[in-house]
Amino acid sequence: MQIDLSIFNPKARPLIGLDISSSSVKMVELTDAGKGEQRVERYAIEPLPKDAVVDGNIANMDATVEAIQRCKQRLGSSTKYVAMALPTAAAITKKIILPANLRETEMEVQVESEANQYIPFALEEVNLDFQVIGPAPSSADEVEVLIAASRKEKVEDRVACAEAAELKPLVMDIEAFAAQAAYELVMKQLPAGGKDQNIALIDVGANAMKVTIMREDQPIYTREQAFGGGLLTQDIMRAYGMSAEEAENLKRSGTGPDNYHAELLQPFLENLALEVSRALQFFFTSTQHNEVQRIVLSGGCAITPGIDEIVSARTEINAMVANPFAGMSTSPRIRAKQLAADAPSLMVACGLAMRRFDQ
Repeated sequence: MQIDLSIFNPKARPLIGLDISSSSVKMVELTDAGKGEQRVERYAIEPLPKDAVVDGNIANMDATVEAIQRCKQRLGSSTKYVAMALPTAAAITKKIILPANLRETEMEVQVESEANQYIPFALEEVNLDFQVIGPAPSSADEVEVLIAASRKEKVEDRVACAEAAELKPLVMDIEAFAAQAAYELVMKQLPAGGKDQNIALIDVGANAMKVTIMREDQPIYTREQAFGGGLLTQDIMRAYGMSAEEAENLKRSGTGPDNYHAELLQPFLENLALEVSRALQFFFTSTQHNEVQRIVLSGGCAITPGIDEIVSARTEINAMVANPFAGMSTSPRIRAKQLAADAPSLMVACGLAMRRFDQ
């Protein structure tokens, strides 16, 4: 099956951001509120059964499709078009420099020959796309071009899940790029818009902690550590004899047995803060940088109340919880308090939903 999904260029039509993570399916729909502003129309989060998605790969197609269908029903939108994302590890990206005067067809030929050097698979096995980023820093006669490629089966698995849930994928993005688009909204909330600062974007999901140090909208350092909210879920299951679903519900509500905060949640958050501190030390020792001005926390774990204070105390760096929707208006059906609580786990879905506004 040949799927021609542009990674970079949706047509300007209503679009839902659909994020399939290892623990849940998330959907976000944004609309145009005029004057370049966006409005949060609706969103939904639906938990995934354990091991339905493993290391970004869809391991249980039926369970994933059912979760997408439930999420779609909860969202209640008539829009069928979706933007999806591949796990960052499933895509190969590379910036190359090409002559600025090439026509599109000539550029395609050049991109394919360049891609051959970087992609360890036969080109017929991959979905390949490219986008001109802008003039090359070195010369006005050249442009910087971003190539993105992924194995076709990785793309096809996600597409098949969406189509089985009666959705139509228009865009296949990459999670890191989608999160970065949402991160730019968070940057606007920082002093001086984060200019001339090293900002640590820490995404703590179910199984992994992704660390990206940003400077002037560009990632200058990335690292992934095996630490996530799944550890707390397992602790809760063991301590109280709960199922995975019950443990997730306890985590989300934050209200558990009397000893939950002191004996499970607090030690977990202390460990998380220690992992953040460790990640920053790696950054300092492996680059010429020796400071970070601010930490922005995102991912499912960042919805835990008080997490920013514990991380700030451990690292002695100002930490905040990401909310890409802070500057947006919302439709009457959205509860603002609930959206603010869920926001840090919706970074990728938000970035995907923003794709409808791409020129």
